[in-house]
Amino acid sequence: MNHLLCLGFGFTAQHLAARLVGQDWKISGTSRASTALMAEQGVTGYLFHELQEIPSHVTHILCSIPPDKDGCPAALKFAPQLSHPRAWTAYLSTTGVYGNHDGGWVDEDTPLTPNSDRAARRVLAEQQWQPYKAHIFRLPGIYGPGRSQLDSIQDGTARRVIKDNQIFSRIHVEDIAAILEASINKPNPGRIYNVADDEPCPPQDVVAFAAKLLGLEPPPEIRFEDANLSPMARSFYDDSKRVSNKRIKQELGVRLKYPDYREGLRAILQLSHPIRSEP
Repeated sequence: MNHLLCLGFGFTAQHLAARLVGQDWKISGTSRASTALMAEQGVTGYLFHELQEIPSHVTHILCSIPPDKDGCPAALKFAPQLSHPRAWTAYLSTTGVYGNHDGGWVDEDTPLTPNSDRAARRVLAEQQWQPYKAHIFRLPGIYGPGRSQLDSIQDGTARRVIKDNQIFSRIHVEDIAAILEASINKPNPGRIYNVADDEPCPPQDVVAFAAKLLGLEPPPEIRFEDANLSPMARSFYDDSKRVSNKRIKQELGVRLKYPDYREGLRAILQLSHPIRSEP
């Protein structure tokens, strides 16, 4: 039986597990604090600090644990075992490794010029996984049910911050899971893939569309210089780029279920308000 170990059972890993669990897969995962969620989903759970070695019957590994100053905790902890041959190993990174391109396009061959300590740690983590021929998936902003601009509009935290030539890419979590499954079915060890939808755009456009779907007035526009953002939030505006997704389509045969944020947000709203008419 195929056995996937998710080092970090977060938002993306949960959606991949949901796709595989009905296909005669065994799924295990790790958490820093509690295994209760995994137990509810029929996943074998481990506390990360208590797991001393990768179970011998694991055939596939997905790591989504954020790096610290030393890089990826999992790559460092399990280094002696990661060289053992497995059917598929993958690390989830970020498109932040490309740095700022003033709204220009980047692809997997674009040189890495991280713009922050956080992104530099991702570069280090990628380097730590590469000797084990891990597939590297570089992700932009992730959204999905319970984690989208629809939620931030409804809870009052959404802001329409305007910065000239600010372009972000994003991806629906269900499409990430489908892309990972496509890679499992067509492995290419050591390959790097950008994971993004077809329509990079200014972030305020997404906020405005989410408000329209909900039948609400969007929050007022506010210039970046006047937004009084936290250092963390401000750092996301240091990078502006369009992320190419050609490789996942050409090599993995991926057809995105949600090729743009409009289709993705409509689907999320339909889940929670199935009778609601939509613009």
